[in-house]
Amino acid sequence: MKRMKKLDDLHAGLRALAFLAALIVVLPLLSGSNYVLRIAALVWIMGLGAIGLHILMGLAGQISLGHAGFFGIGAYASAVLPSHYGVPTPLAALAGIVASTVIAYLVGKPILRLKGHYLAIATLGFSLLIGLVITSEVALTGGPDGTDVSRLTLAGSAITSPFAWYWISGALLLLGIALAIALRDSPTGRALRAILDSEVAAASMGVDVARRKLQAFVIAAVYAAVAGSALALMNGFVTPEVAGFMTSVEFVAMVVIGGVTTPFGALVGAALLTLLPQLLASFHDYQDIAVGLIIMLAMIFLRQGIVPAIGHLFTTRSEQ
Repeated sequence: MKRMKKLDDLHAGLRALAFLAALIVVLPLLSGSNYVLRIAALVWIMGLGAIGLHILMGLAGQISLGHAGFFGIGAYASAVLPSHYGVPTPLAALAGIVASTVIAYLVGKPILRLKGHYLAIATLGFSLLIGLVITSEVALTGGPDGTDVSRLTLAGSAITSPFAWYWISGALLLLGIALAIALRDSPTGRALRAILDSEVAAASMGVDVARRKLQAFVIAAVYAAVAGSALALMNGFVTPEVAGFMTSVEFVAMVVIGGVTTPFGALVGAALLTLLPQLLASFHDYQDIAVGLIIMLAMIFLRQGIVPAIGHLFTTRSEQ
């Protein structure tokens, strides 16, 4: 019975992935304007970063308010290394991912011993520290004003068009979701879900709880670093805001609103929080109020998140 449910969940995930791939292909045909493609690319990138937090929160059950710290490391590595040290842009992006991996491992070992709000505050402290370093190192990072980012090049030409970044970010998103789906049913994913249910029970079954939680923390950091690098390279400019407290809060909100148990929930949450400011641009004075109200309503009436609520609705109707 459990095996059948796992297969059903896997097939549902693959069908959703295929639908998303079709949507990515069709969207430029429906509207090829640079504005639409740029906003869509931003949704794909933020969704990719949020998927990392889905793995940490939805599979391992660990809260983090420091996700933006790794997002910022990826972004600023892509900015600083080429401009100050002559590192080729692709290698700079890779260096940001490696740096995030190493830092997540070193930071995660002590702070993941904490639980609940203690863990949240510890990860918040890490993010604030990264933001402080970025802001204070003016000679390298440009300080509060930000800094330019060297563009990716192909055949000697810089990749700057929204069309190109739409496809690059879309491919990264599909790869990220596919890996998240594969992780869920891997031995690591099963161990993480056991930890989510009960750390004591998981440990009694032979799961190395500390090691598995650290793995989830590192994986989430890698997702954030890739997304941060992509955002910096697409925009051609980066500011300390990418590593700020509000960015971490936005990532958590994306995952919780969309549905913490599925990578597609992270994407839906990212789409909602990315598109709302654009849709409410004409009500600029009331924009933050409207966004906050929508988030509150979603939390009150859709406590499991948008995607699980919709899935439950369809399941209930099919059984009737």
